[in-house]
Order: sequence, then structure tokens, then C-alpha cells
Amino acid sequence: MNDSAMSTDPPSPARAALSPAAPQPAQIVREYGPFAEVERVHGVTFDGRQVWFASDDGLRSLDPETGTLARRLQVQCDAGTAFDGHHIYQIAGAAIHKLDPETGRILSTIPAPGQGSDSGLTWAEGKLWVGQYRSRQIVCVDPETGNILKTLHSDRFVTGITWVDSELWHGTWEGDESELRQIDADSGEVLTRLSMPEGKGISGLESDGADTFYCGGGGTGRVRAVQHPKRR
Repeated sequence: MNDSAMSTDPPSPARAALSPAAPQPAQIVREYGPFAEVERVHGVTFDGRQVWFASDDGLRSLDPETGTLARRLQVQCDAGTAFDGHHIYQIAGAAIHKLDPETGRILSTIPAPGQGSDSGLTWAEGKLWVGQYRSRQIVCVDPETGNILKTLHSDRFVTGITWVDSELWHGTWEGDESELRQIDADSGEVLTRLSMPEGKGISGLESDGADTFYCGGGGTGRVRAVQHPKRR
């Protein structure tokens, strides 16, 4: 998902109670880019060594130590990206493709639950979790069939999604306001809010499994590393 469709529509009053009152400032520890070849960053994932991000010209890999781009897979990349330990999953229009990370070959395909309006994507415990941007939802799906297993609601537009240990986090982006949010995976209740600086929105999102979130920066062509608030 790119940032050209970002809207300032007000959240639904029925869902406003999901948000706690006091956000903390997000701590950006590093910025990568902009890169000459990259106009937009959509989905983001991490394979244990490299950050992968979806861009308009394919799936790119980034060395988080040096900040340099390494590989490019020429595949359609419209929104979220995920890694299951062996394969990359990529939202492409109304589909989610399972890819060979060495060749970019499509191994299998399931329908995306939002039928083209999907945003974030992540993998956890054998399932895919998919952000639904304008419908303000997170949907858990079976990666083999695409069947919807669970739906969580938000009071903000949902962009990237990630799990770190047992914590479910997602990004929001409306107008100039963007946050990282930890939510209860059963109820959708917001547990923690990290407020990004003005103009620094979150498109894709992934955790490194430790103390860092990698956040796509939409049309800025950047990837930002944000400190996990409980591990500072």
C-alpha cells in the first residue's frame, strides 16, 4: 500500500474507546534511504539477516548494518510483505503470493481478504495476519486456503503489522499523524501507542524479533528503525 491514498476521515465513534489517552514518542534510531531506485516503500519484513521491502520496481533487500541495497526480485509488490522462516509472502493486488526468496518464483497464491484494499502483512505461528487499511481491521487468515480465521477492529487506518514474541503491533497513518500500536490479539484493545514525528508515517512494518521495528516510509522512499519501547 502506498501513501497516495492516505485520508483524514475521522475514526468511527463506536471504536474510539479502543485508544488509550497518552501516546509515547517513538524513538527513531536510524533512517535508511532515500534510495535512487526507490520511489515508495510498501511492505517490510525481516529474514534474520536482511530487511526486505516492497517497492514499485520489485522486492528489495537491505543490509541493516551497512544501509546498502543488495538484491531485487522482479515481482509485483503493492502492499504488505511477510517471511515465514523459509518463504516470502507478498500482497500483489487482490492476491497474496508465496515466493521463493532466492528466485522470486511464485510457489502458490491465495486471495487477499480485502480483494485489493489490503495493507500490512505478517506471519505468526503458522498464520498470516493482514491489515485492512480503510476498513480499519486486522484479519488472520489460513496461509494455505486464504480462509478468514479471526478479525480485529481498530479506530484508525491500519498499515503495517508485526508480531514480536507474544505482542501484536500495527502501524497507523492518517494525514500527518502516524503511530505504532500494540494491541491485545484477542480483543483489539490498544495497549501501547508510539507517536511518530510529524510527517514520518508508517507504511510497512516488521520487528527484528528483539528491540527494533523496521518501518516503511511510504512515498519518502525510506525505511526507519524504531526502538521497541520496553527494550530501551
